[in-house]
Amino acid sequence: MKIGAVAKATGLTVKSIRYYHDIGLVKGRRDLNGYRDYQASHVQALSFIHHCRTLGFTLDDCRALLDLKLNQSRQAEDVKALAKLHLSAISDKIFQLQILEHQLSHLVHDCEGGEQPNCAILTGLSQEVAVSQRYKKP
Repeated sequence: MKIGAVAKATGLTVKSIRYYHDIGLVKGRRDLNGYRDYQASHVQALSFIHHCRTLGFTLDDCRALLDLKLNQSRQAEDVKALAKLHLSAISDKIFQLQILEHQLSHLVHDCEGGEQPNCAILTGLSQEVAVSQRYKKP
């Protein structure tokens, strides 16, 4: 299967597929004419990687998960541990985003707007370090 067909089948861009090939994540074989040729197993692996990337896994995580997927003697606990680490990182990001939302909401609320030069948002942003230190993850 040629790279364009693989892109359509997986939802990945041709550029992404080439990149994954170049870094050795999924390597199609080269035809005599130099074109990459992908088998059904490559398409499955690329679809798997695409789904992992959609969930926010890094390329290193994708490589590890793909290796685990292809390893029939794997232990499910290894897969779970990797997923739990990623879930923890996502939870941390959500917490940080909630802090940002709270801070920005207060800044917007405190600003009267209008044509006067005084702006509570600019004043608040000047004090951002002090504000962000009030919020710590429990």
